[in-house]
Amino acid sequence: LHLKDLPEPNRKECLEILNMEKQVIDRFRSIINLKITASRLRCHGDYHLGQVLYTGKDFVIIDFEGEPARPISERRIKRSPLRDIAGMIRSFHYAAYSALFLHEARGLPHPEEMDYLARWAEHWYSWVSAAFLKTYLETAGPGKFLPETREELGILLNVYLLEKAVYELGYELSNRPDWVKIPIRGMQQLLREGST
Repeated sequence: LHLKDLPEPNRKECLEILNMEKQVIDRFRSIINLKITASRLRCHGDYHLGQVLYTGKDFVIIDFEGEPARPISERRIKRSPLRDIAGMIRSFHYAAYSALFLHEARGLPHPEEMDYLARWAEHWYSWVSAAFLKTYLETAGPGKFLPETREELGILLNVYLLEKAVYELGYELSNRPDWVKIPIRGMQQLLREGST
């Protein structure tokens, strides 16, 4: 898919992200000089809401084979569990926007209501992500495999979130061009937060 084939609002946002290439690279470089105290272990590799089933009493996590598009040798590499946490957080973003898109496709909200509903979707995403991360850190903290400092945890998590959003952008450009706004908004938010 070429940029010129995207709908105008999505094309404009893609161009903005392309113009932020240096910021994206700088964000990835932020871990080069970081002494990483976290442990690496075998992770799920493709952790998102679609991999979590509710039994009525408990949750079951399925499909531990990792990201299907990656070679098996790459899927077997031990990594920080924060990479899986980033995948779930990005999944919350998708959940909020897929609901919004479904209503939009059905013509339910009036066009003037979309900005209002998008703000609520972002609020829901932020709240659920914060609750999930807080609970994960409280539960996993005693395991001693997470970073020792809050700063290191923040840097690693933000790099993994950005990595996931970049991957999603490529996926959506190839498969669902109408959905590129989800990873674009995620990247914009991550880059904005890092510059403040």
